[in-house]
Formats: sequence, structure tokens, C-alpha cells
Amino acid sequence: MAVDERALERAVAAVIDRELDLPLGEVGMVRSAGVRRQRAEVVLVAPVSPWPGEDDLRRRVAEVAASVPGVRETEVRVGAMTEGERDALRVELRRRMAGSASDATGRSGSPGEHRHAHGGHGDQERPTPSFLQPGSKTRVVGISSGKGGVGKSSVTVNLAIALAQAGRRVGILDADVYGFSVPRMVGADHEPVVVGDTVVPAVCHGVRVLSMGFFVPDDTPVIWRGPMLHKAIEQFLGDAYWGDPDVLLVDMPPGTGDVTLSLAQYMTRAEILVVTTPQPAAQRVAQRSAFAARKLKLSVRGVIENMSWFTADDGTRYELFGRGGGRVLADDLGVPLLGQVPLVPALREGGDEGVPVALRDPGGEAAAAFGALAETLLAMGPARVYRPELSVR
Repeated sequence: MAVDERALERAVAAVIDRELDLPLGEVGMVRSAGVRRQRAEVVLVAPVSPWPGEDDLRRRVAEVAASVPGVRETEVRVGAMTEGERDALRVELRRRMAGSASDATGRSGSPGEHRHAHGGHGDQERPTPSFLQPGSKTRVVGISSGKGGVGKSSVTVNLAIALAQAGRRVGILDADVYGFSVPRMVGADHEPVVVGDTVVPAVCHGVRVLSMGFFVPDDTPVIWRGPMLHKAIEQFLGDAYWGDPDVLLVDMPPGTGDVTLSLAQYMTRAEILVVTTPQPAAQRVAQRSAFAARKLKLSVRGVIENMSWFTADDGTRYELFGRGGGRVLADDLGVPLLGQVPLVPALREGGDEGVPVALRDPGGEAAAAFGALAETLLAMGPARVYRPELSVR
């Protein structure tokens, strides 16, 4: 039986690359797909070699090729893109980032005509990310706290996992530039891929992740003044390919410093969730971050109380950090208490080992709390506050 090579090409081109979350054919990753004596021979190319998830991609392509009528054997090879192929991919990603039918320069035409158009990386050439544009379906949710040590990053990571388990496309921007911890918490096994002037966030447990922790050694402090922090946030938002997320969670730095001001400028449609612990002292500090968000015209949607209790083996609950702080804060702010997360060893262990508790102990008390929190957040719907006077340019 003769094999329809066009059918083979279409089948392979439709396979989704999980790192880019796009069909292989649309991002130029299929160099050739042919048949020789009922043997399908497919050559894929990736921006870098080895490519994250390469073995999985090769297996899935082989399965698809084998399903084409008449194919009896398959051979799938993966190599690295040429400079021209990488540039074409960069143009395609920039086009998608800008949410337009033109390339990143705002002009139509072949990739070769514009390969140096972004060489200066100037602010005037950076597209406004489509997920920050009016009308975008993406919800940008900032996870905030008044001070460190309340488990804000743990909440961010596990909420992201719970949202992904609920079938949503999710990203995490670790904007806690000084105290980055998200890469370790998600167990990132590869760094973001850089394609020209565009960064593709790493995919961990089905969640896109971008953090300063990928670009500086773990033991190196970030000692930057405001303008450099502002530039970093600008690049994390405007020079990163986030795809088309349903929810982008932003792990915000504690307090109300320069990074928070930069985030407020760029994320004009952001919703803010405030994390606190039950103790009154933490509640009062968290209140300041909520007031700061409102002064910056960001919508405070609710409060999450972390470390609410510890459940012993006999089922007894111990309120180690007091009680009521989350409820009091929510009432003072006039927003709902969205959820209470118990203190469990698996939550700490998961953060240290890179396996979030929502995956480490999916049937446990903490995982159930994050699942319920994800459902509550999705049921709330997005905030309807828009600020057209503040936009990325």
C-alpha cells in the first residue's frame, strides 16, 4: 500500500511541541517528512540541542507517523535549527506575542527581510504582550504579601499546579527578584530557552515559569537599584513568549518597593490576592500591601490564609500561629477570604524537593485546599477594572 506523503506531513506538522505549546509545522520544527519503502523518515529541528522534552516529542511524532495508513516503520531524528530557521522562529514568536498578523516590527514580509529589525532591542520595538492588551482572555493575578515568610511563593506554585490540573494554561512570573525561589520549588530541570531576543519560559509540571533564579547563581545576591529592576520586569513581560495563558500568576516581592511599582505600571489589569498567616501581626503587615495595591489602582480580589492549622495524627487541629488573621484582614478590606491552607510537612518537603504538594500528596489536606482555592478563583471571574491611561509602550 502506497503511503500518502502529504498525509504524513500534515500529521507530523499538527503535533504539539509542549515547550512552545504550538504545532510543529507552525514554528518551523519540521525540516522534512518523507517515506521510503513504507518507512516514514521525519527530521525535526529545535532551537537548541538537546531540546527540553526531546525524547517525549520524538516518541509522539513516531506514534503519529505510524498511524498514517501504509506506514510500517518510523524513524524520527531531532537536530538543531540553522541560524535562519531560528530567526524565522523568533519572528513567529514575536508575531504571536504582539497578537497581530505582522511580525515583531509591525511590518509584513518574509523573516529574512527583518532579521536585524530587533537587533537594538529598543523600547520602541518591544511589542505590547497580547495578554496585557485590552480584551485579552488572560487573567493576570498577583500573589502579594506584606512581608516575607508567610508562604507566598508556596501558595503561588501550588495554586498554579491546581489551576493546571483544572485544565487551564498557566504561567508563573517569579517577580520576587531579590528572593527568587520558584525554580527550586517547581523542580525546574532546564533553563528557559533564548531565541534571539526572545525568552521561552521553562515548562515545569505543565506550567510556564520565568524567574531571575534562572539567570543568576542560586547563592548570588541581586544588588540592583530601581531602574535595573524596572528593566528586568519589562523584559520578563515584553521579551518572553508566554503563549496564550488563561492565568498568569505573578509571585510579587513582599512589601511595596520598586518592583511592585513597576508591576503596577505594566500589569494594569492585574488582580491581587493577599497572603497572610492567622497571627494578627502578620495580618496588619499584609494590610499595608493591600492598601498599596489599591493606591496603585489594582483590584484586590481576596485573602488567602496560609499555615492556618496543623492536623495531628489523631485528627486534632492545632492552631500554631493563632487564628482569625485571614478573616479579619478580609473583613477590613471588604473582600472574601478565598481559602485557608493547613500547615503540613509535605508542603515544606515538596518545596525543597521540587515536587509541589499538589503533586506530591494529591489526596492530602493541603492539595485539597489548593484545589478548592483554584475553583474559587475561577468561579469569581476576572476583575472588570481597566486603566487605559497606563499601558506598555
